Order: sequence, then C-alpha cells, then structure tokens
Amino acid sequence: MAALTGFLLGQVLATLLEAAGAALARYPGGLSALARSTAPPWWATSLGLVGLWVGFGLAVLVAYRAGGLAPWPSQWRARWGDLVYVPLGVACQFAVDALYALLHPHGVSAPAHRLFDSTSGLTFALVGTLSVLGAPVFEEWLFRGVLYRALAEGARARFSRRASVALGAVGSALLFGLAHAELVQLAGLVGLGVVLALLAERSRRLVPSWVTHASFNATAFAALFFQRVH
Repeated sequence: MAALTGFLLGQVLATLLEAAGAALARYPGGLSALARSTAPPWWATSLGLVGLWVGFGLAVLVAYRAGGLAPWPSQWRARWGDLVYVPLGVACQFAVDALYALLHPHGVSAPAHRLFDSTSGLTFALVGTLSVLGAPVFEEWLFRGVLYRALAEGARARFSRRASVALGAVGSALLFGLAHAELVQLAGLVGLGVVLALLAERSRRLVPSWVTHASFNATAFAALFFQRVH
C-alpha cells in the first residue's frame, strides 16, 4: 500500500511540476499540450522524473518506518566486486534486444524517442544521466528494497523459502513492468525485474541490482548516442 500510494503521489507531483514548468516556460497549449506531446521538452521530462522519485522516496520511508520493514544492513554499501554486474546489465540489454528482434514489435523505441528527441548537447547529457544513474536508484529502492521484500518475506509464513523468493521476484517484476506503462516493452521489463530481484535476494543489498539496472540503461543510451553521432 505504501508503494502504491507513493507511486500515485509521484504521478501527482510530476504533473504539478510539469504544469509549473509549462506555465513558467509559457509552453504553447499548456499542460494538456505537453501531455499529448510525443517528444516533450527536456525540462518537462526532468521535472516529471523528480516528482516521481519524490513519491518513490516517501513510499520507501513509510514502508520502513510504519510498515515494519527494516532495510537490509549496508544495502547501499558498494564493493569493488560489484563491478562484475556491469557486463550482466549489458548482457540483459542485448538479450531483450534479441527478443524484440525476433518478435518485431511496433513502437519498441517510442519511450527512448519520448525522452530524448527534444534534447541535444547538455540537455541530452542531463536526461541521459537522470535515466542511467538516477532512475535505477529510486526504482531499486522501491521495487526491490520494498516490494520484492514485502512479497517474498510476507509469503514465508505459508510457503517454502524457494517458493517465497519466486513469488516475490515474479510479483515485483510484474509491478515493475506495469509501472512503466509501456505494453510493448512489458516482457523485457518483467524479465529484467526478475533478474534484479534475484540479485537483491542473493546479495541482501541493492547495489548489485542498481549496477545491473544502470548498465542496462546505459547500454540503450550508448546505442542512441552513437546513432546520433552517425
């Protein structure tokens, strides 16, 4: 419930910040035109992400303080060995790309175009940094640090440890995929979510899943960057 409330609050905050930005920038058509845009300006994307992340952060704090879910000890402590998860994220991105190449879905690149088509130079780098480094922090904190654990640890009263981990991994991955509201990308996002949940369970930390998630996003960003260069 904390995660759902935080997600909805984040959507509201994102809309409010985008409305304020549209008013300050005197965006033609205002918020309604901004919502219909297939390539919103960089400031709208950035404000939307910030609003969403504030909601995520509040949800995590409520879950930890009022929900009785104690954070893992040292869950954000990095280790040199975590660098091994960089190629794992790259491999996951290539695996998803191979799946899309096999199925030939329409509109698979739409989210990337929505994020980056109106950016260039410094704004391209800014939105790229937010999507590669910022988004995985808050998404891992909420989906693996709260949702996965709530589902897996809550199920252990009735199921075996292995079944509880499977339930938590699949359940949190489905919610992770659905939260992106991209039907075409759903299968790939759910698959990635399962991998990230299993990493979090195995390490009892969030850094491995964050590194994997960040390198997954960075691979897509690098591909887009080289497309623009050429």
